[in-house]
Amino acid sequence: MQQFANTHSMRNEILSQMAQNGLEDDCYVEMLDYTIDLFESQGLGTEYYGYHNINHELEVTYVSLLAINQEKIQFTEEDKKYLYVAALFHDFDPQKNVDKPHEKSVLEFILRDKKLRQFMADAKIDLEIIKVLILRTTYPWSGDVRKEAEKEIKKCFETSELTKNDQQLQQHIMEIGWYLSVVDRIGGYALGDFTKSMEMAKMNAHALAWRPSIIIRTAVAYFEEILNKETVMSKEILKALPKEMRKNFFNTVLSFMRIRQQEVTIQADYAYENLKLIPTIENQKQQADPEFIQTLFDIFLELPKPLQFGKENFKKSIMEPETIINTLRLNDSNGEVVGFSKGGPLEKYQLREEIRDENYGLKNTIFLEPLALKMGYWGLRGGSEMRHMFIMQAHAMKYKYLTSFALRDVIKARIDKEDAEFVALFDPERWDYYRIKL
Repeated sequence: MQQFANTHSMRNEILSQMAQNGLEDDCYVEMLDYTIDLFESQGLGTEYYGYHNINHELEVTYVSLLAINQEKIQFTEEDKKYLYVAALFHDFDPQKNVDKPHEKSVLEFILRDKKLRQFMADAKIDLEIIKVLILRTTYPWSGDVRKEAEKEIKKCFETSELTKNDQQLQQHIMEIGWYLSVVDRIGGYALGDFTKSMEMAKMNAHALAWRPSIIIRTAVAYFEEILNKETVMSKEILKALPKEMRKNFFNTVLSFMRIRQQEVTIQADYAYENLKLIPTIENQKQQADPEFIQTLFDIFLELPKPLQFGKENFKKSIMEPETIINTLRLNDSNGEVVGFSKGGPLEKYQLREEIRDENYGLKNTIFLEPLALKMGYWGLRGGSEMRHMFIMQAHAMKYKYLTSFALRDVIKARIDKEDAEFVALFDPERWDYYRIKL
């Protein structure tokens, strides 16, 4: 949907929904602008590559107002302002040290923020009710996390003058929270095509430090849970959304399921030895072939954006003599390319400015870019075989060190095995820069 091209257009769409729902007082507009400013000033604007950025906050706010006339809950005028404020602040954790906001940190932040408290006072909003609605978005709503949230909710209900002796109102507020929690999970996936949804899934995986092999499997489980466990509410919300958005959502679910099916087929073929993965050293002639370069570029584009190093001159860099390229091919060394490892002298790369690598400029270090594999081929050991082949070549070329990025727990495991050391650590992604001696 084109209207969500940027924060400005999202803001306009929300303002239009606010007008339709009677949320026209200045304090509501000020809350919206304050939220956008705060997320952007804390580095959680549209540039932040994590699922819980300003886009997510605004998408949930927009969809919660857009689907408000569903038939499961009757929203009063008073309910609408509570829904709006809770949606806008539900993941309000600008000082996050992990991407997934913790509802308790969100509430602590809101309590500490004087300006927010003033907005709520101006709107005559009971903070305890907002706390209940945000706690109800806790995911997954099961097991210990649910028990913990329910304990906090009980305290809020007992503190609020409006709810403490009103069981019926408490029940109604819990239903609004249920509605918000399902919008929170459906919203973003209804607002764009499958490309957007796949990008969201990769953002989520990257920000939560997941291995690529579980992205599709987890996405399918996530959607099945919404459709199976939240059938009643998800059905009502989807019914209240425009047809195009319903279509987007179901196309996304079906596309993830199809990819999962392909993934299982690949894994079965690999297990039955109908399919072999062959790590292959590529030569200079191959690296100059336009068709080969395009194949690598297409696989490269499947990586999460922060792992796409040197995208602008990627094609040109493949042809450079000091670039090392290994591929992963199917069945033999001339088979279809399903992955590759690529790297070159550290000095050729512009890494994050926080990185101070003492060897930069000494021409003794090779940088290995994040490994790239086609969806479905992760987790079959092909990646680590390409990496070992790359290390052997770097060693033969007389490099002293290799640096790269990897998940924090992966680097920890390499400390003993390969004498790896951390050079720079990054939160919330826990995708860190490390060095090994060759």
